[in-house]
Amino acid sequence: MTKVIDKLAWFHVRDGKVLAVRSRGKELFYLPGGKREQDESDEQALVREIKEELAVDLHPSSIKYAETFTAQADGKAEGVSVQLTCYFADFSGEMSPEAEIEELKLVAMEDKSVCSLALLVAMDWLVEQQLIG
Repeated sequence: MTKVIDKLAWFHVRDGKVLAVRSRGKELFYLPGGKREQDESDEQALVREIKEELAVDLHPSSIKYAETFTAQADGKAEGVSVQLTCYFADFSGEMSPEAEIEELKLVAMEDKSVCSLALLVAMDWLVEQQLIG
């Protein structure tokens, strides 16, 4: 039996790189976002998670679905995968690491060694879309 961790993620692309975050005590970077709470829409959950993690406000009217990716979940047993439903969105405010986030950074393909498997799958798609280099 496979277990799927269902998460929402935000694509913030700048200068041919994508924003990634690293939690305290973890080594790998992943896309910012998180899980829905009961009765939340994707948009509501994404706005809340990004506010909690990065202290910025996503503009709900600008949220656009990008793609959904599935990959082996980092640090979990074999067969446990993470499904990332990814969105683009505009934001306002100054980004800063909040809650469990220790570091944020714009990553490019040459940073593969510090990226989670799900982030790598998403980055491959962003390269195909010619959004990152």
